[in-house]
Order: sequence, then C-alpha cells, then structure tokens
Amino acid sequence: MRALVGRNVRGIRLEKGLTQEQFAEITGFSQQYISGLEQGHRNPTVVTLFELAQGLGVSPTELLRPARAGKA
Repeated sequence: MRALVGRNVRGIRLEKGLTQEQFAEITGFSQQYISGLEQGHRNPTVVTLFELAQGLGVSPTELLRPARAGKA
C-alpha cells in the first residue's frame, strides 16, 4: 500500500509539473518527507493522504487507486 500511494503521488505530481520542492511548499511537508513517501518508505495517515490530495488537486481516493493501464 505504501508503494502504491507513493507511485500515485509521484505520478500525479509529475503530471501537474511540480517538483518535490514545489509540492513540499504547497503541502507544508518537507521535501525529504515527500521523497520518502514517493519511494514507499513512509506510512501516511488518513489526514496526510487528505492533505496530499488537496495539494495535488485530486480526490484522496486517487492516491489509493491501483495503476491504470498505460500509467506508471
């Protein structure tokens, strides 16, 4: 689950054209936290998932969806 969330956060962040640093500034999390999350090393809480989704402009459920065909 951690790896899935990390892949989804990274994929959506890149689709939005944001660097980790820009995303960290938007969300208030550190760049190190974002990096660890995207690598699947962090275990985000429900509140954190909500805040990350808000920063990306997506529904929190988007961060939990299995990868779709053609998407990394």
